[in-house]
Amino acid sequence: MQENLTVDSVNAVQQQAVQLATDENLNLIQLLMKGGWIMIPIVFLLFLALVIFFERYITIRKASRSDSGLLSQIKSNVMSGRLDAAIAVCRSSNSALARMLQKGLARVGRPIKDIEGAIENAGKLEVSKLEKNINILGIVAGIAPMLGFVGTIFGVIQIFRDVEMAGGIDIGSVSGGLYVKMIASASGLTVGILAYIGYHVLNMMVERLILRMETDSVEFIDLLDEPGV
Repeated sequence: MQENLTVDSVNAVQQQAVQLATDENLNLIQLLMKGGWIMIPIVFLLFLALVIFFERYITIRKASRSDSGLLSQIKSNVMSGRLDAAIAVCRSSNSALARMLQKGLARVGRPIKDIEGAIENAGKLEVSKLEKNINILGIVAGIAPMLGFVGTIFGVIQIFRDVEMAGGIDIGSVSGGLYVKMIASASGLTVGILAYIGYHVLNMMVERLILRMETDSVEFIDLLDEPGV
């Protein structure tokens, strides 16, 4: 009997905990809804920023995977005079560096300046692919706080309207406008800060990758510039 009471008590506590968590979630959603219609574009910007950040993060991470043996294989094949084998190594490696070096290998025999130009142009194309849509995060970082400020203005307008309709100032006449004002401002700033952080994180990742690509490209050019190659 005592064991049954204990089990029932535990179940009751668990149900209360679940109910409290549900109420908290509902209260948070209801609180955000009090921000008014301005919350719709702010939530959309949040969703857009998250989609772009994670998509670009995964893409840049894949491109950043270092092919430790790529440059050494190309070196050995070039030193042996097997350009076709070196190009085949580049084709088998699906990376930005491999595509850059393949452009240079395809122009071996021409002046070094031509090879450098081909690698540089290929590198610019690869960088533009990596930076695709990153600037949208910067736009979101600027627009979201502005939308929050617009919500603040509408909140103030609502406060004055409610005060005028109530014929005086009281908590009831200003609380609705304060909800719109504070929630919209906080949401817009939060989305803007997150987008700003994501924008700079992705740019830092791209810059590190560019530096590594440039280093390997210079090493490749030095290899071709050696006597006897």
